[in-house]
Amino acid sequence: MNIVITGGTGLIGSTLTGYLTEQGHHIYILTRNCKNQQNKENITFVPWLTTDHYPEKELPNIDAVVNLAGSSINKRWTSQHKKAILNSRIQATREVKRIISEMNKKPDVLINASAIGYYGISNQTVFTEDSLPQNRDFLQDVCERWENEASKAEEMGIRTVYARFGLILDERKGALPKIMLPYKMFAGGTIGSGKQWYSWVHLRDVIQMLVFAIHHKEVRGAINVTAPQPEQMKDFGKKLGHAINRPHWAPVPAVLLKNVLGDMSQLVLKGQKVLPDKLMSLGYTFTYPTLDEALQDLIES
Repeated sequence: MNIVITGGTGLIGSTLTGYLTEQGHHIYILTRNCKNQQNKENITFVPWLTTDHYPEKELPNIDAVVNLAGSSINKRWTSQHKKAILNSRIQATREVKRIISEMNKKPDVLINASAIGYYGISNQTVFTEDSLPQNRDFLQDVCERWENEASKAEEMGIRTVYARFGLILDERKGALPKIMLPYKMFAGGTIGSGKQWYSWVHLRDVIQMLVFAIHHKEVRGAINVTAPQPEQMKDFGKKLGHAINRPHWAPVPAVLLKNVLGDMSQLVLKGQKVLPDKLMSLGYTFTYPTLDEALQDLIES
């Protein structure tokens, strides 16, 4: 297959690229920084989001598009960065749609990134793909507008999937090394109330779920990219401490995190219990369904 990936140099994008090229597929990565990238076997870098480049003129017939582009949410949420978080996602998705509209042969599927922040915040509600959002906030608004933008691809007859990512666990990048750091320093403990849900997922399952969505035509609309057994923060921390042989004892007051991180503190102080009902009902089997299994693999690797 010929597959386009935007955001191909990020954690998910680079790992997905590696997995797909090993399967013999050719990946076309749309990037602003082609000068710093060198084409490799089965990987071609194509410039985009510039005034003088039109990727559709440089691409062959494409079977699938995976849109992962957007500014990182793992920075302090100043008013300026909040605008960047939203605008970068909308701009990238609009450009993906424009590129697709110019293709003579349309791709079979568009997989567009989103996040479980779509559902809003709750310690009581269990969310599935059929759940409506509640307790609207900044992230909920971003996800809803992002998905609405991507949904216009359906008007071109393209199967469209919204991958609502949870807390992705990887030993090198993302949230886990940051969460693990205080534990390594013997200062790990409950963050905030400890009752907030972490709907986590191992990076390997993330990749396999996306590939499952590419290959299975019955997958469309929202999919929750989370493991089937979420954990409340206090239990997540205890299991992490046990996995690396460190204590879970030093509580982190919510007010401290709010002072340090500002609005971004809601990423660790608030959460939602999200289940991946759709893919499980279609036959997806998790490699790491429990946190203990995921941590054992990540920490030993």
